[in-house]
Amino acid sequence: TGRFVVGGPHGDSGVTGRKIIVDTYGGYGAHGGGAFSGKDPSKVDRSAAYAARWVAKNIVAAGLATHCEIQFSYAIGVAKPISIHVDTYETGKLSDHKICEIINKLFDLRPAAIIKSLDLKRPIYRETARNGHFGRELPNFTWEKTNMVDAIRKEAGI
Repeated sequence: TGRFVVGGPHGDSGVTGRKIIVDTYGGYGAHGGGAFSGKDPSKVDRSAAYAARWVAKNIVAAGLATHCEIQFSYAIGVAKPISIHVDTYETGKLSDHKICEIINKLFDLRPAAIIKSLDLKRPIYRETARNGHFGRELPNFTWEKTNMVDAIRKEAGI
């Protein structure tokens, strides 16, 4: 994301860490442990979780798999994810590795790019405080959109 300027409690504090499982997938999928609420979208705990949802939904909507879990790992001071893990639970029409290659090619997963792609700097987070962050097709929940389906299908050759 650029320079690491503010560290410690001043850089990453607030009312966060309360409902991390119920706010996401209720134990159905893996969770990295980072909370969303109280964090602005520059924190990958929030923005990358939204991006993972967006990517996975598009992979499934494109017909590459019926189930898809995406995991990103980030390091401080490194804009791109240092790791992307795809698990289609053996439902993929392509290998998980090939799907990962498609993701790397089509999705810019740097935090600033995620913020831009999903338009996360708007005042939209009040809606996430009740009934969770995922699984609702609300206009402000841009991470629920399946706007990359055609590009994914083209890249996958299907």
